[in-house]
Amino acid sequence: MVFPKRQVIGLVIITVFCINNIWSQKKDNRDATPFKSPKLVVGIVVDQMRYDYLTRFWSHYGDGGFKRMVGEGFLCKDHHFNYAPTSTGPGHASVYTGATPSMHGIIGNNWYDKENDISVYCVDDPSYSSVGIQGPAGQASPHRLLVSTITDQLRLHTQMRGKVVAVALKDRGAVLPGGHMANAAYWFVGGDEGKWVSSSYYMNTLPAWVQRYNESKAVDQYKKPWNTLKKITSYRESIVDDNAYEGLFEGKEKPVFPYDLPALWEANGGYDILRFTPYGNSMTTDFALETLKGEELGRDDITDFLAISYSSTDYAGHKFGVDSKEVQDTYVRLDIELEKLFEKLDKEVGEGEYTVFLTADHGAIPVPSYLSSNKMPAGYTGSLMGNQQFQDFLQYKYGGDELIKNISNDQVFLDPEVVKSLDLDPREIQEELARELLGYEDISQVYTAYQMQQNNFTSGIPYILQNGYNQKRSGDILYVPKPGYISYGKTGSTHGSAQIYDTHVPLLFYGAGIRQGSTTERTEIPDIAPTISVLLGIAYPSGATGEPIGEVLE
Repeated sequence: MVFPKRQVIGLVIITVFCINNIWSQKKDNRDATPFKSPKLVVGIVVDQMRYDYLTRFWSHYGDGGFKRMVGEGFLCKDHHFNYAPTSTGPGHASVYTGATPSMHGIIGNNWYDKENDISVYCVDDPSYSSVGIQGPAGQASPHRLLVSTITDQLRLHTQMRGKVVAVALKDRGAVLPGGHMANAAYWFVGGDEGKWVSSSYYMNTLPAWVQRYNESKAVDQYKKPWNTLKKITSYRESIVDDNAYEGLFEGKEKPVFPYDLPALWEANGGYDILRFTPYGNSMTTDFALETLKGEELGRDDITDFLAISYSSTDYAGHKFGVDSKEVQDTYVRLDIELEKLFEKLDKEVGEGEYTVFLTADHGAIPVPSYLSSNKMPAGYTGSLMGNQQFQDFLQYKYGGDELIKNISNDQVFLDPEVVKSLDLDPREIQEELARELLGYEDISQVYTAYQMQQNNFTSGIPYILQNGYNQKRSGDILYVPKPGYISYGKTGSTHGSAQIYDTHVPLLFYGAGIRQGSTTERTEIPDIAPTISVLLGIAYPSGATGEPIGEVLE
């Protein structure tokens, strides 16, 4: 069949056009980046937030805070810390490094430094001076953090053009998320000061906008009574207000609403009393928003990072306990703070132009005295060195307690010089002590440093302990109190254990590059940093052991 010349020419033109279109599409696909580059990443750590605070208080939350993140973002329902001790310093370090204490080295808020024979604080650094205040409150740096953070990797990836700023009431809640290369980290000093401060590690003087903010005494607006946001009778998700399981402020006869903060001010540390109230979280949001403006975060196409830690939830939990109306009101009000934060981000950075993740640095145990009053197995442990049975054992077996150098964070540190003088195998001493401790009523499991170093545990309590065990920094014997048992006062909640009430926390993602949905698959704290790394298309932190959560990303 012979086609007319005009038809042949038309077919050729169509064919050429289709080929060009295909090649053009291929080129466009090659040129398109597979990575979402939001203008700003906001990392939020809520100190001492149990997962069930999300569900228990759900009906009291508005539409713009937690519910916005869950409804439009991604929720990991079975999210856990995979190590112990579960405390603030290790928690913030693990979120931002994608690693566990076995790698990043922050094995507690405080720990015994066996190389230098002293007790150390995770961010204390006297080689730097305070900025914005006289005294040691600003002498801090991340020098004990052994690996890089996601914020460090962002700085490296952008050749220092991407800004990183961290804000928290607690110094460790700002210093560790900021990493080694942060542009700034700010924390709050109470007492008579009521100021946001920093360290000479980051700067020589506070920026003018911070100085103006401090001079404005903006925090003074919170020197006012604290009452429940809603009618106290509507807080049915917590126990009666007047109970025996909550701590008292000095000058307060009962732990009940309302709290007249101006009247309690002087006897309770001045501005420090605000830490124990929802107002501490409000102060944090206020300053974070000033930071957004003052540091000009999210203003261009180079990704910046704002790390925020809400610390008052932890102070309130320690003071009043996880089932208190005070803690419930703190979370109801925190939801409003999140809404305020998101609305400002929508306006200043642009809706769909930023990415947020929210998690916690640990959970918490219900007050054991409350649990035991309701027939639950729970109670309190005493000091191991104060245990007469342990003292008698040490005397009988080793001639005294000189063998023990330190006991902290549920770990026993042996004195290497005494061990050497006894002419005994260190492994044998570890095993002998472990057998002894395992026989004690309030201890459920005991492991030795030798076991931690020679085995690869993959599940259960030993897996959690091993991830928290750092060969150079951790102790010689690790012991685990029975579930429900703590070494703490009879009022208020605490944390630090390998038990599930301390490990199960929320994880939420929202914003640019994030899918809508949820998962009941187990995820772990070290997975957060790799997930954000994949989102941004940057290198993982140098010690990362977690894996990206693929379901989260578009």
